[in-house]
Amino acid sequence: MLESLITSKTRIKLLLKFFLNPENQAYLRGLAEELGESTNAIRVELNRLTEAGLLESTTSGRTKLYRANQKHSLFPDLHSVVKKYLGIDKVQAILNDMGKVELAFITGDYAQGRDSGIIDLVLVGKIDKAYIQHIVEKAEDIIKRKIRVLVLNRGEYQRLKDKLQSEKALVIWEETVL
Repeated sequence: MLESLITSKTRIKLLLKFFLNPENQAYLRGLAEELGESTNAIRVELNRLTEAGLLESTTSGRTKLYRANQKHSLFPDLHSVVKKYLGIDKVQAILNDMGKVELAFITGDYAQGRDSGIIDLVLVGKIDKAYIQHIVEKAEDIIKRKIRVLVLNRGEYQRLKDKLQSEKALVIWEETVL
């Protein structure tokens, strides 16, 4: 879908990186290594996105860090398009039927804005595990990506919170503060 609208594969990778999880920030060389692109290609696209106001940059010493400009009028739309492109909107839609989901978040590559083909989903609450297995198989067919689900109750989540690195995660559902 995005490939037909945006011809630059590098630009698509950058949009995924910064607009899936707006907390992501990165610098030129790190992006080139992570995305498997030349620093020149990354620099050109970063400059274009920054000039358009979609990205903002800050300088820390000799390093220039980039992140999504959440104040830009197109930010909510781009965030939504990226989530739809990756199928995360479909994952959010099925959470209502899973039981009492208190918290759902994505960790791993997708939380970092990388489309690896495997979505790591953590669900916290009183959840029907049999239903999850059934619905995950359907969702995988629709979004053409593998979904790995970890189901935790509130106590398990509190114990594993640090190991899950939930502060680096992409929260897609939050009913109550845990």
